[in-house]
Amino acid sequence: MLASLITPVTGLLDKFIQDKDQKAALAHEIATMSEKHAQGLALAQIELNTADAKGNWFQSSWRPLCGYVCVSGLAVNFLISPLAAAFGVIVPQADMAVMMPVLTGMLGLASLRSFERVKLDKK
Repeated sequence: MLASLITPVTGLLDKFIQDKDQKAALAHEIATMSEKHAQGLALAQIELNTADAKGNWFQSSWRPLCGYVCVSGLAVNFLISPLAAAFGVIVPQADMAVMMPVLTGMLGLASLRSFERVKLDKK
């Protein structure tokens, strides 16, 4: 959005500023304004990620722990339980109706991401 405003604003500089050096400096400042803003946002995100990574064990390990729980449930339901049933041992199974939405969300397999990708590909 800012890029579309740069040309009209730099055109206005010709009307109000006579000094060519000052006009060129202001035009450059206006042209690089959106890149500086994006760079500032990226640096702020890097600082946030760094501070988040320095958090305590629980804060930085909740996602892997959640993944381990979901994968353990899948292992019980699809590996351990069928193998144990062959030997006459009944192993209770985990509730997949609760676990699969969490696992698909963590893995990025939700349909919303697919819908978003389709919309981006059409543009």
